[in-house]
Amino acid sequence: MEFRFGEAFRDICRQIVSEDHTLAEWSEIESCDMFQQDDYVGGFEAIEQEFCFSVFREDGEFWFQVSLDQIHRIAEGSLDTVDIRPAE
Repeated sequence: MEFRFGEAFRDICRQIVSEDHTLAEWSEIESCDMFQQDDYVGGFEAIEQEFCFSVFREDGEFWFQVSLDQIHRIAEGSLDTVDIRPAE
């Protein structure tokens, strides 16, 4: 299901970009809850090599993953949707 995220998630992405870490560096400091803002909670997952987030909406909790490349695109404003799935 496609989800249009809010400005709070774009702020998280800007924060990630400002950290200026490589994938290897993110793997060393992985954390599932490093970023928490509004309805978003998540962080870098080394096994997935992506950032994994949950978002809480009126209709429940959903999960999504974004690559470092997608994070950059979100931060710059060229990407504004992600695919989400219901939390298990």
